[in-house]
Amino acid sequence: MDTTPQDRPAEDRHVPVLLATSVELLAPALQEPGSVHVDATLGMGGHAAAVLQAAPRAHVVGIDRDPQALELARQRLEREGVLDRATLVHATYDEIPAVLEDLGLPGARGVMMDLGLSSFQIDTTDRGFSYAVDAPLDMRMDTSSSGPTAADLLRDLPEAEIARILHELGDERFSRRIARRIVEQRESAPLTRSGELVELLDRAIPAASKASGGHPAKRTFQALRIAVNEELEILAAAIESALDCLEVGGRIVVESYHSGEDRLVKTAFTRRTRSSAPPGLPVELEEHRPTFAPLVRGALQADDSERGTNPRAASVRLRALTRTRSAQRAH
Repeated sequence: MDTTPQDRPAEDRHVPVLLATSVELLAPALQEPGSVHVDATLGMGGHAAAVLQAAPRAHVVGIDRDPQALELARQRLEREGVLDRATLVHATYDEIPAVLEDLGLPGARGVMMDLGLSSFQIDTTDRGFSYAVDAPLDMRMDTSSSGPTAADLLRDLPEAEIARILHELGDERFSRRIARRIVEQRESAPLTRSGELVELLDRAIPAASKASGGHPAKRTFQALRIAVNEELEILAAAIESALDCLEVGGRIVVESYHSGEDRLVKTAFTRRTRSSAPPGLPVELEEHRPTFAPLVRGALQADDSERGTNPRAASVRLRALTRTRSAQRAH
């Protein structure tokens, strides 16, 4: 019997991007007994399962804001026989310090962040993430939260703020035109379903622009998802928290899929790998030395083979650091 996407096991529903590369970067720091690895965006457990297989003495603390994803990850780790080495926590990844403290853990040897949207969330049609299926305009990753939905934002925000969100978070060049149409539409009937928004976007975006660059709704849906879930605000805090919690010799890997995400990661990583000594100082004092060193040069991208088999790999940027010393330094 055929199964719907919601019925399929996690390993059949989401293919982690740059999986082998991520594990190769993280595993060397996780070989000692009891090494703690924080998978801050657990999703359906693909990265976590692979790390546990490659580091048989490690313990994973898996964090996700989506309760459904946590349950799928739990089932997957159980099937693979590694659930006894995992602790799953419902939280956002800027809460890493509190999660570790609650578990009585002083720090971590590894941190993984695979940002953005998972295939599971796209496939869960009643969440409103996909522009291919009509559903309520929700887009909350944590549906148990009381935060605003995408429909709420489109109903309540001023036209200028809607335009800003579409431009800054979705790189949508017709953001002002779309925002104007949304405000005009809501005067009679606010948008409440993804299908209604897709129809509005189809009317708002010029035909010439729809002929290239993918689906015309892609950028708007991305921008709304990021805004609804406050992804960039949470990421900015989460990166600093993750770097602070790493022990000397620990490693962090971050995969970004959006220019705004990668910019935040790059800025934070650059600050931690750069000397804080004032310009012209003849000798670099110990407290000015960087606390981290890069594990890869710049940002890694997926190769043509992976891009051909996994659509999510097309825009990935992977950055990775290792902690070289523990001394506090001014940021």
